[in-house]
Amino acid sequence: MSEEKKCRCHEGETCSCEEETCECIKEEKKEQNKKKVKKDKHLDKLNEAFNKISELEDSLLRSKADFINYRKRLEDEQVRLFKYCNEDLVKEMLPIIDSLERCISMDDNNLDDEVSKYLSGVKMIYCNLTSILNKYGVKDIDGVNKPFDPAFHQAVMTEKCDMESGMVIEVLQKGYLLKDKVIRPAMVKVSE
Repeated sequence: MSEEKKCRCHEGETCSCEEETCECIKEEKKEQNKKKVKKDKHLDKLNEAFNKISELEDSLLRSKADFINYRKRLEDEQVRLFKYCNEDLVKEMLPIIDSLERCISMDDNNLDDEVSKYLSGVKMIYCNLTSILNKYGVKDIDGVNKPFDPAFHQAVMTEKCDMESGMVIEVLQKGYLLKDKVIRPAMVKVSE
């Protein structure tokens, strides 16, 4: 009987015994362990590759977002520069407009004298110059009888009067806006 239960796997037949001591089963388990270790190594490498891919995708998305933000900032800067490109020229022209306004304010009611004829030419020049500036978005800041606003006005004097406190009494020097930007605040006298 003992001969019939003897493992014959070494003789080329398939092993029919299920004993743990059988050499075939031990070798089979060793092979399975080797395959499992190999499979674990491959899984580790695969997981490592997936992690690396994930990191690279995150890095790419961050770089894309940074580039998009950079492009938006650059476009905004270009729009701003284009919008206010005439600012320096307008700032240099404002004293000329102030001088023309002072000259025009000297006119009196007598329209037949030489000064009035001369001032009519100055008025035409002033009108042409202001219309050109208006065409490019330059507007004067209106402030008389309005509340003092430090964004648009610069208070240089105060005066006690019967008006509500903090109201603009008089504009001493006109202020100007270029589109929506204050390029020169109005110098004003404010009520106390």
